[in-house]
Amino acid sequence: MNANEILDYCLAKKAVTESFPFDNETLVLKVDTKMFLLMGLERQPLSINVKTDPEWSAELREQYPQITGAYHMNKTHWNSVLVDGLKRDLILKLIDQSYELVFKSLTKKAQNVINESL
Repeated sequence: MNANEILDYCLAKKAVTESFPFDNETLVLKVDTKMFLLMGLERQPLSINVKTDPEWSAELREQYPQITGAYHMNKTHWNSVLVDGLKRDLILKLIDQSYELVFKSLTKKAQNVINESL
């Protein structure tokens, strides 16, 4: 997958916004006000940071050398993923879980507003 495919996939989800709060190279995708994916647009090979369940994170890191604890983030919950060499289905599953974990961490009121708006 390339950066545009990942961006399009993420923007198709409910209440997702994009911004560059840190610099001009790191795209941040949020659901409501919380980050669920970061993507270094200038970095080659393409890398994304996603939130994952801690138990699954451990399994992923053992199984795939492209998946490591995310730099400058809580490594228990966040992974850096080098996209090259990974199957599309796995990348989409990682994105989906990150979105879902962050969505579930929103207040019930925010979740209801998002669900009712679409």
